[in-house]
Amino acid sequence: QVQLVESGGGSVQAGGSLRLSCEASGEASRINFSNFHMRWYRQGPDHQRTYVAHLNVGGSSDYADSVKGRFTISRDDAKNMMYLQMNNLKPEDTGVYVCYAFMRSTEYWGRGIQVTVSS
Repeated sequence: QVQLVESGGGSVQAGGSLRLSCEASGEASRINFSNFHMRWYRQGPDHQRTYVAHLNVGGSSDYADSVKGRFTISRDDAKNMMYLQMNNLKPEDTGVYVCYAFMRSTEYWGRGIQVTVSS
């Protein structure tokens, strides 16, 4: 079984930066991570997930309007890792960040990691 595990969260003041990491572990060596599209979502107190960023297999990225120019999604397939660099953080960026990898009908979700931005 493949697990996605996030790290790098924490508490920062507005204007600060954090870099989130998401590592595929467990039986990750049995899959070709490079075949999976990647996404980050932010989950609020109501557990509703809001789309943040997408990186497809071909390397094209997309971002929610609220984070464009501030966040950057990237991946290192050799390490089974994906990242989210978050700069100029705002209080409204606060939430649980969840990584997601999918290919056709196969998908994997992380458990999420807390990011808190204070004003």
